[in-house]
Amino acid sequence: MGDIMLHTTYKGLNAFYLENDQLRLTFLPDYACKLASLVKKSTGREFLFQSPKEKLTLPHYGAPFSQFDSSGFDEVFPSIDACPYPDGEYKNIPVPDHGEVWAMKWKWELAPGGNKLISSVRSENFPYTLSRLITLKDNEITFHYTLTNLEEGGFKFIWTPHCLLACTPKTRLLIPDNLTQVITVEHGTKRLGPWGTLHNYPLTTDVNGLPLDLSATEPASANNCEKFYFTQKNTAGWCGAEHTDNGDKIIYRYDADKVPYLGVWKTQGGYRGDYNIALEPCTGVYDDLYVANKIKKAAVIAPLGQYNWQFKIIIQ
Repeated sequence: MGDIMLHTTYKGLNAFYLENDQLRLTFLPDYACKLASLVKKSTGREFLFQSPKEKLTLPHYGAPFSQFDSSGFDEVFPSIDACPYPDGEYKNIPVPDHGEVWAMKWKWELAPGGNKLISSVRSENFPYTLSRLITLKDNEITFHYTLTNLEEGGFKFIWTPHCLLACTPKTRLLIPDNLTQVITVEHGTKRLGPWGTLHNYPLTTDVNGLPLDLSATEPASANNCEKFYFTQKNTAGWCGAEHTDNGDKIIYRYDADKVPYLGVWKTQGGYRGDYNIALEPCTGVYDDLYVANKIKKAAVIAPLGQYNWQFKIIIQ
């Protein structure tokens, strides 16, 4: 069972712990109830990227994501890129950068038993509520999501866990064997070519014909950033990363039928000087909800319906 320690602070903001003898999770209740830190207690390893900032600033609705600290785990919904909502009654209403919910006020409560966190948010611009139940048990953190459509019309969306992971050149991606091709969607990449360029995974060649291992993490001195999606659906429902210096692993397991796509973000010094990677299981591609709807790769919740899925983080 977990223990709750309230009334603490983290980088200048209200915070609380959800922890047991293996893991300590730090949440920021005023910052969209985000998971800011994930520590393995036996080794002290911090699995989430931490910026050097000593104090965090709370974002306002619609804030540009790049102007705020992006450490930890932000919920991204209902789009990744800013875009107009694609159709129906809400057509052309702006969806902010990285969606709405990362910069909104969430309601939250601690469930009886001390090892569960319940949180939810309701949009003022679109017809949904998003609820999240987090349970900590042993070395596993389970996120149960419930998306509720409040109106009699289908609602399109992309959800992804924007969970930035701490990394070193000893960090490698763990990807199911059936995923063998990626498409690059990062305009600023220096080596993978323009948006839409296809590459074999994990071994490919860059724009100069030099060999490149996409499963590897380069040092921050590489000064690049990459974003790519696997072109095949991830039917295995898992992915992860291994710190080969000591064998620590972070594994994601999730509902493959509800969250069928997988993106990877690497910033190896080339974006604000940050150094992190992210595995991003998602309900639609490619970053932009408007585009995803056009190519019929956006998730849809039925009128007055619910969309439920599970996402689990396992520390090995």
